[in-house]
Amino acid sequence: MGKIQVDYTDCFRETMEAMRGQGLLLVTRGKDRKPNIMTIAWGTIGEIWGRPVFIVLVRPSRHTFKLLAEREEFTVNVPSANLAKAAEHCGSVSGREHDKFKEMKLTAMTVAEADTPIIKECRIHYVCRVLHQNDLLPETLNGAVKERFYPQGDFHRVYYGQILAAYAER
Repeated sequence: MGKIQVDYTDCFRETMEAMRGQGLLLVTRGKDRKPNIMTIAWGTIGEIWGRPVFIVLVRPSRHTFKLLAEREEFTVNVPSANLAKAAEHCGSVSGREHDKFKEMKLTAMTVAEADTPIIKECRIHYVCRVLHQNDLLPETLNGAVKERFYPQGDFHRVYYGQILAAYAER
């Protein structure tokens, strides 16, 4: 089986199911060119400004936040069930101290559309370039959401990534 380019809408259901389950793997790469993986469980796919977008949220305390500031692109990778341990690991340790690709025996695979790699072992991939970003404003956030998800005040930044290409294992 190989990777083929697909329409970004072709794998929407699989992507959302994985995000609600074990999570998705967000890859970034900073100036040092070392890729980093972070597990995400929040995000969505849609169309804004006449462009396909993948919207992801990253807290300022995360290493990924720094890398996104250095290089405004990312890939979102959908792991299969056999990568559940990798998804758990990548969501529980920091790329500041860990090489998650090495530790989980994952392969960074280059793509033509961006400098940030995809994860070869995953089954679906979205290659994105940041179109816009904004910080959540605590004063405009629903009180129950703020209380449940932001007790420490570490509010996310929202990244709107234009989907430059989508790939799937076929």
